[in-house]
Amino acid sequence: MDAVPAPSTAVIEANVALALAEDIGSGDVTASLLPDVSERGYVIAKESAVIAGRPWFDACFRALDSDVCIEWLVSEGEQVAANTVVCTLAGRSHALVSGERCALNFLQTLSGTATRTAEYVAALAGTRTRVLDTRKTLPGLRMAQKYAVRVGGGVNHRFGLYDTVMLKENHIHAAGSIAAAAALAKSRYPDLPLIIEVETLAELEQALATGCTRILLDDFSLRICV
Repeated sequence: MDAVPAPSTAVIEANVALALAEDIGSGDVTASLLPDVSERGYVIAKESAVIAGRPWFDACFRALDSDVCIEWLVSEGEQVAANTVVCTLAGRSHALVSGERCALNFLQTLSGTATRTAEYVAALAGTRTRVLDTRKTLPGLRMAQKYAVRVGGGVNHRFGLYDTVMLKENHIHAAGSIAAAAALAKSRYPDLPLIIEVETLAELEQALATGCTRILLDDFSLRICV
């Protein structure tokens, strides 16, 4: 697959800074018991996975040792088998030990997101269906997880409450109808995508008549959808 652009360096470094501050705090007291010498390490994928999160992994170690050498043996977005060595590291022992858990947390979390997304994408191969994500992301890691969805072959839904108008039951009730709610949204935010969530087939027909960008089927049974 084509390379998926990662979020900006500023976003990645901000994610990493928060993670390291949370874990290391005033200092890694356990790492301080070790001599700070040059060491080597490697990372193994214990399960089959789609690899995602290399930029965050690298940033964790480089924040602690600017001279660390990380050699990736697999590509971002590559499907790897269990027991594959995905990368090797060479750097100061304190940095390797202190950065290890945060780096692995990013790599495991984002690879997990990409892997599960890829499973759904593969199941729908040959159809016109695309796999979209949600806003149900880990706090502070939305850009990272939505990036991982793209690595897995999925498509991003809205990023937040600011980039898309999404009408749900409470908006429709307040406006009096789907048509009225859609008209209000288009008049207030004409340049933003409009998404409408519906709960019945009758509401689906009303939403289609608005010319909205996308419609979400809320808790529809498979019997209704087929």
